[in-house]
Amino acid sequence: MPKATWNGAVLAESDRCEVVEGNQYFPPDALNMEYFQPSNTHTTCPWKGIANYYSLQVDGQVNQDAAWYYPTPKEAAKNIQGYVAFWKGVKVDK
Repeated sequence: MPKATWNGAVLAESDRCEVVEGNQYFPPDALNMEYFQPSNTHTTCPWKGIANYYSLQVDGQVNQDAAWYYPTPKEAAKNIQGYVAFWKGVKVDK
């Protein structure tokens, strides 16, 4: 089952992930939200739409903008609406 970890904490774990462009997108109910802080960062993907970001905080350490999601994706990416993916040193085991 896919699992995302960083700094010794399990950020997300689910057998209902969606894989897009090689990234595991975890459903919202699989997230351990105690580690997530909303960020003001936004980026745009031509076919998915506007991404929002979370920073992660675990044991006093912060990983800025290490998770992203599409709250209102374009039609081609509706299957990942609200799902969260990771980068910046977050380990995702499949």
